[in-house]
Amino acid sequence: MPRFAAISRVLAAAGVLTLTASLDGQQTPQPAPDPASLEVQKVKDNVFVVKGGGGNTTVFITSTGVVVTDVKNPGWGQALLAKIKTFTDKPVTTVINTHSHGDHVGGNVDMPASVEIVSHLNARQQIAGLPAFKASNGRGVPARTFTDRLTLGSGADRVELYYFGPGQTSGDAWVVFPAGGTLAVGDVFGLKNPTRIDTENGGSASRVAQTIEKAVAGIQGVDTVVTGHGDVVPWSDLQQFARFNRLFLNDVRAALGQGRTPDEISTTWKVPGEYVGYTAAPARVKENAEKIAQETR
Repeated sequence: MPRFAAISRVLAAAGVLTLTASLDGQQTPQPAPDPASLEVQKVKDNVFVVKGGGGNTTVFITSTGVVVTDVKNPGWGQALLAKIKTFTDKPVTTVINTHSHGDHVGGNVDMPASVEIVSHLNARQQIAGLPAFKASNGRGVPARTFTDRLTLGSGADRVELYYFGPGQTSGDAWVVFPAGGTLAVGDVFGLKNPTRIDTENGGSASRVAQTIEKAVAGIQGVDTVVTGHGDVVPWSDLQQFARFNRLFLNDVRAALGQGRTPDEISTTWKVPGEYVGYTAAPARVKENAEKIAQETR
């Protein structure tokens, strides 16, 4: 069998592929990789989203091949490739990682050697340290990186990659498909709740709101947003998410300034009524409040 397939099977046998970190940071068991369990949603004529098996995957079909953003949990790469073949016969040529978490980059190791893998420079360094990539001797670690902005392709095939600063991690890439008017945002906007901050990988609870605001101001020509784990939403939802994160940050800072503890904030802070569909679990509020306090000392 191909070496990359063998790597995945070895990892699965070792138990590496049966657990993944959920959005609350807990390790949860995952089903065995199966293309049938993946759901395809057509977003635009040449843009699709594949759900299941980890974070959302955005598929952009170009004139010469397929650009795939985020490739799910370790072991799911082959299932993802098989699912993509159900709606296009073009080969996958490029993989983009929005950030370094395993449920978005694990499938890198299953990509054919001809596929170019791209990420932010900081994300590459973080990915290289993940157990699955150490086990694969570095196979699947992004070979091409950027720091502020990168353009792939041209004309209707163009893909724009942006970096606006630390968010969930220090390597969050914002991926725009201009011809499809679509943005793939990763887990900086994973769901409609306060963004989970990975400080070990450079994320910042006190700067994430500013980063999202910069993205809203700096990205043009987009009407559709693919979130990291939730629904495909209109651009106005990202604008609202920026306001939500700014409100949360300001409220937590004000409460801390009044001498309240993160524990106290977690039991009293509630999502304002205007943010329909948003949640804020006390554990997440406490975690982010603790990080905001640490970063502002």
